[in-house]
Amino acid sequence: MTTTLPLTPTRERLVLWLLALIQFTVIMDFMVMMPLSPQLMQSFAISAAQFSGAVSAYAWCAGLSGLLAAAYIDRFDRKRLLLTVFMLFNLSNLACALAPSFHVLVLSRAFAGLTGGVLGAIGMAVIGDLIPPERRGAATGVVMTSFSMAAIAGVPLGVGLAARYGWQSPFYLLVAFSLAIWLLAAFVLPALRTHLGQRVPLARVLPDLVALLRVPAHLRAFLLTFVTMLSGMLIIPFISPVLVGNLGVRPGDIMWIYLGGGLATFFTSRLIGSWSDRAGKHRVYRWMALGSIVPILGMTHLPQLSLAVLIALFPFFMVAMSGRNVPLQALMTTVPEPQRRGAFLSANAAVAQIGTGLGALLGGSWLHTDAAGHIAGYGINGWVATALVLFAFWWVGRVPAATARPAVTSPA
Repeated sequence: MTTTLPLTPTRERLVLWLLALIQFTVIMDFMVMMPLSPQLMQSFAISAAQFSGAVSAYAWCAGLSGLLAAAYIDRFDRKRLLLTVFMLFNLSNLACALAPSFHVLVLSRAFAGLTGGVLGAIGMAVIGDLIPPERRGAATGVVMTSFSMAAIAGVPLGVGLAARYGWQSPFYLLVAFSLAIWLLAAFVLPALRTHLGQRVPLARVLPDLVALLRVPAHLRAFLLTFVTMLSGMLIIPFISPVLVGNLGVRPGDIMWIYLGGGLATFFTSRLIGSWSDRAGKHRVYRWMALGSIVPILGMTHLPQLSLAVLIALFPFFMVAMSGRNVPLQALMTTVPEPQRRGAFLSANAAVAQIGTGLGALLGGSWLHTDAAGHIAGYGINGWVATALVLFAFWWVGRVPAATARPAVTSPA
């Protein structure tokens, strides 16, 4: 059996930032669709509900691929699997850029979901393999800065390019950037095969997947992830259409709003990650969940505000929403036993994508455009999301780490 030697601190930081760059491309690919919604709705003559269907297509396919990946993710060298899936993901972005119609775009988004939905789970499995539990909060915080980088650089740049050169240009940018990251990953990532010595025979894959889904602690963790993502996606996909349609923000100016939010989260993600290591992941998640309620209700009940005020207020929303995910992801790495970590995180990523798709679908289902061209019904999304946040605040206490409960063995 091949073992993986401990990394030097410098190599460890390089690996973490490389994982953050990979996640940056996945998050930008997903996030850039939302501020592009006004251009896409105009270019393809679609409604807000139809646009939410395109977002859902990505999420449903990402959820399906994540669930299927739980059956094979622990059977391969993590590096080789990551490089293969990342290249397929890059091809999906090229397909999006070349899409001649909305239906082809939806199919391309589905392909992006099938590949992008696995990359996050592989990255978290790498963290679980390389980083000890007492430092995983900080490590997760580094990787979660990918959300900030996407908001600071990726989304504003993509929106700016789209306003000048067309909605396809952000996807061409992603193709070029992903190729550079892929080459860097091929040189920097170490081979990760220690988990292969504990892999089960192929005939046991499906029974073990079923066994994974029958562990009560796993199911409680999956529900927490599902509710967290569902609450966020009731709000996030519709921010740009509401800003443009209801508040009169120009599509090109949305980049400044996301830039302000991204700059704030770039600094807070690592601080929240370190805080969760010191104070406990459950406690920090609860504080961040409570702190997200006011921004959620504020975003869904916005009065007429100037662009400068929106830029000043949006960071509070971004910090609150992304801040929940840092302790959540760190907590998820502690729930399964080491030999099940990759499979569990794949299934958890699938659950997250299902919550994402359902949130976008439900959030768009009761929105409608009134006679004045304004999007109505967004306030309902805020109240439903708040109820889900309060449920998650209570439920997180029912999600224990593997070391805090008796070991569970698979049936013979």
